[in-house]
Amino acid sequence: MGVPGPCPGSAGRHLTPAPGREEADRALARLGAEYEAIETSLLALQDHAGRRLLEGADLSGTTKERWAEAERSIAVLWACFDTYTAALTAARELRARRRWPSPDDLAELSELLYGTGLTVDDAASRTETAGAAGPDAAAERFSLEELVERINGLYARSLDVIVAADAVWSALPARIDLLSAELQRTRSLAHSVGVRPGEHPAGDDLERITDELSRLRAQVIADPLAFWVSSSTGSSAPGGGRPDTVRYDRAARALEDVRREIEAVLDVRQDAERRLMQLRDVLSRADRTLTEARQARGEVLAKIAASEVPAVSGPSTALYEQLVAAAEYRRRAQWHRLSPLLESLEERAEEELHRARESLTAVTAPLAVRAELRGRLDAYKAELARHGLAGDPLLLERYDTARRMLWSAPCDLRAAEQAVWRYQRAAAEALAPEQEEHGGNEWEHEGDT
Repeated sequence: MGVPGPCPGSAGRHLTPAPGREEADRALARLGAEYEAIETSLLALQDHAGRRLLEGADLSGTTKERWAEAERSIAVLWACFDTYTAALTAARELRARRRWPSPDDLAELSELLYGTGLTVDDAASRTETAGAAGPDAAAERFSLEELVERINGLYARSLDVIVAADAVWSALPARIDLLSAELQRTRSLAHSVGVRPGEHPAGDDLERITDELSRLRAQVIADPLAFWVSSSTGSSAPGGGRPDTVRYDRAARALEDVRREIEAVLDVRQDAERRLMQLRDVLSRADRTLTEARQARGEVLAKIAASEVPAVSGPSTALYEQLVAAAEYRRRAQWHRLSPLLESLEERAEEELHRARESLTAVTAPLAVRAELRGRLDAYKAELARHGLAGDPLLLERYDTARRMLWSAPCDLRAAEQAVWRYQRAAAEALAPEQEEHGGNEWEHEGDT
């Protein structure tokens, strides 16, 4: 530890004017207050939980390098504090000699308070400066004010390492442990529904998350400063920043996705029988609709002449095979296989029912046209009877012709439509005088369209 005193070669020379008694007393009081603040901070640093953890940890990477530097800085810090303590003690003893110090006392006191004769030639200090100035460099000299600045700088750098490492260790390992516990519960749940590595993608995802959390925890314990993000505001305060949780957050999101997928599989297990029954019902309705369409097609071919009737396909054997496979998965409790199969089957079964209904609509279209023509013919006859024209010979002839075509089998729809149209024209002409009184021949316009 350095000994306070004048710089070599400066004996008898005072670069700073000697202070008065009152000024010297104020300086000693200020330095005493600084001493107490520094001592309190150093003791707190010595007892900091993060420091004790760093001393006992098997470190690596960035943390290992920065902690080695911090340990050297702390050693120099205490050496500087010892020098500061010795200088302040010497100044206090000098001031305590006389109530009214002599000019020589004030001059010596001035050198102690303001001179640059303090040296810190502790081994730790030499180790810190050897790399920059060489092993044979002269010991650096300080004033008390400069020594305080050096102490503050060393303290801030050392505390920054300790606070940052402690913040990471306080935040991440506990969160990783909680996530690992949740991971274990999810793994148990996954096994209960048959979600295992190599058999289901979610099982493989669980294995990857397990490996990632194990690696992450080991890396956080060994190198916490690798997971520290310095403050973006440029603050120089020790510990300015936050733990880097990017990898943890990514693992948490991945686990949540897997958990939702497993919950979907659990829902399948609970609702499997109900969904299978619904599937059977939908496919049964599709089969009945296709059967009705085939029967309707035979009726159309028998009753409607010269009509293009689309063919009706049979039921989908592939869907029934998959339905059998789904029932087998349920029997064997292979819920992870049943879940995607049921979703696919439900979608395809609805498509099959829609296709059957469209097929029925297509094959019954000629019968619908015939029914519509029959309705029109009867409507025209009723209108003529209301006006007392039903007995007109021409109208009777055309009505009988159209009716015979529409009620005969097979029915020629094109010829029947023309017959209905001719009957409509004749009816329109018979009703023309009366219709003109009410704004025109409505039926004639309808027939033209």
